[in-house]
Amino acid sequence: MKFKPLVSVIMNCYNGEKFLRKSIQSLINQKYKKWELIFWDNKSTDNSKKILNSFKDERIRYFKSKKFTSLYKAKNLAIKKAKGDYIGFLDTDDWWFKKKLYSQVNLLKKNKKINFIYSNLYRYDQKTKNIKLHFDNKMPNGRITQNLLDDYKVGILTVLAKKKLFLKKKFNPNYNIIGDFDFFINLSINENFYCIQEPLAYYRIHDNNYSKKFKIFSAELKNWLNKNSKKLEKKGYSLNNIRYYYYKVKIKQFLNLGL
Repeated sequence: MKFKPLVSVIMNCYNGEKFLRKSIQSLINQKYKKWELIFWDNKSTDNSKKILNSFKDERIRYFKSKKFTSLYKAKNLAIKKAKGDYIGFLDTDDWWFKKKLYSQVNLLKKNKKINFIYSNLYRYDQKTKNIKLHFDNKMPNGRITQNLLDDYKVGILTVLAKKKLFLKKKFNPNYNIIGDFDFFINLSINENFYCIQEPLAYYRIHDNNYSKKFKIFSAELKNWLNKNSKKLEKKGYSLNNIRYYYYKVKIKQFLNLGL
């Protein structure tokens, strides 16, 4: 593969020691070798740094935040340290297939106009050990804003995108759960998204996932609807599905059933 861009992998960490070793090992094991890890330590108090330091790899770059910040502010700060032409994201509790970066860079090699790639993924339930394909139906390509508004299918752990996309616009630092949803929905309005249909990553479901925190999630989604509905509907997009989903979340929050 003559086309070998540097890929900067963003890993934001706050007390992520429990699953961290597996996540980092999945990066070390990548078939595509030209990457750097931007490890952003958000004032961890556990053994995360010690675990990271056990990997003797010059491609790993460690940064510690001066103060604890929101998740998406931490992502913005980490991206500033990236030297690569492309950005990927790997959380401390998730992991990648060995061919993840290779498959995506190979697609970039075939089509240099691609700025954004995502893929399917597996969900791994830490409690039951069950593994399930996240999306059963074919995932969309191209200008997919309405598709995402109807049925959001971009897992941030599967994304590989041009760094310039994150320099034009930043993640909203006021969000702790839906910052990637907000960013990618707005990005999709003017950007083609390309999808690799096969799963290239595992998303771990466990008790500490932010997505379990209904109160924060529903508040952020309400805020997002208030801020974006008028703009998107003026462009001709329908937000009916998101509104329906929001009310469903509120009901489940009330009943304390979980997502």
